[in-house]
Formats: sequence, C-alpha cells, structure tokens
Amino acid sequence: MKSKYIIFDLDDTLAYEVDFLRSAYIEIAERLDHQHCTALANKMYDWYIHGFNVFEKLTQSYDRVTKEELLNIYRNHKPTIQLIEGGKELLDFCKNKGYKLGLITDGRSVTQRNKIAALGIADYFDKIIVSEEFGTTKPNRNNFEIFKDPSVESYYYIADNVSKDFVTPNLLAWKTICLLDKGFNIHKQDFEKDLSFLPMHKVSGLEEIIKIVE
Repeated sequence: MKSKYIIFDLDDTLAYEVDFLRSAYIEIAERLDHQHCTALANKMYDWYIHGFNVFEKLTQSYDRVTKEELLNIYRNHKPTIQLIEGGKELLDFCKNKGYKLGLITDGRSVTQRNKIAALGIADYFDKIIVSEEFGTTKPNRNNFEIFKDPSVESYYYIADNVSKDFVTPNLLAWKTICLLDKGFNIHKQDFEKDLSFLPMHKVSGLEEIIKIVE
C-alpha cells in the first residue's frame, strides 16, 4: 500500500519565529542587565516593532558589547518556544496514521536544530533538511526532491511563505497548504503573485489540515 508524505516548514508554520526572537531578546537582556532584564527585553521588542536596529541601539547604551556578540547570542541561544496551536495534534495524527513526515527549514544549523530540540519534535520526522547543512535553500528543487520515495503515492507541503515555499512543490505536483498569518509572522503573506507561487489550500489553523491529508 502506497503511503503519504507530509512535509512541514518550521518557522511560522510549526512555531512562531517572533517567539524565538523574543526568547533571544530575554537571553540578551539577562546578560546585559540581569536586574532589569524584563524591562530591557520589552524595550528591545518595542524597538523591533517600530523598525529600529535593535542591536545598534543596544551597543549605544552598553559599550562593552558588540553587534557581533549580540548576533552570536541570538543565533546560538537555546530558545523557549512552543508549537503553534494544533501542531502536536496534527503531528500525532499523521504519525498514528503511519504517514511519513518531513521537515524543510532554511537557516543556520545550530539555530534551527535548537528550535527543533526546544519543541521536542525531532523524533516525529523521517527526514529533516536544514539549509545550511544541505547546501541549498528553498525554493531550490533539491530541497524538495530529496524526499522522493518509491513507497509514497502523494506528497503534502505545509508552510507559510508565499514568496518561496510553494512554487517548487507546486511544480512537483505536491498538494500545498498555507497556514494563514494571524498577525505574528515575520514575513507578510502576499497572495497577489503569479498562480505558480500560490498554495492549493489555505487554512487558518493547523487542526484544519487533518481533513485535507486524511
């Protein structure tokens, strides 16, 4: 019997990237001003929301730290993050059905692996592709074709970034599903693109995907 392969994006699909950002800000604030770390972390997030260069503003107030050191903490810290609502239920459903599960994520190895570890989801996946480890980023065809499996009849790709996530799996005749932005996403969604970039399905919650893949 042919199987299904359910493949996920990570950032703003299974976990909000802004939660990672806020987690990093808390880590940085604790190192710079432990006594007032909560207030400083909130100020950093306010700077971010208003479009300021957060690390530049920090180096102006804390001359003992460099932008490079701040960036290193940001990228390498072990985050406090959680799955987006419905994520565990969807992963459990797919696993219990015997579907193969995959993950494709762009980013640095240490950063993305720390996110996966913090979420506790590594064991769900049959294959995990992190762009720095793999050598190419989405929408490169290699990042998707690596999941080819003769035992698989149908592929599903669940993601959020209309600019790069769906164009290649659409070409490969995968079923593409977009989790709609609820106002938290780092990259805003633009559905005024060529049809080749657009997902086949749009969902407002991960739990809705169960009906699509079952």
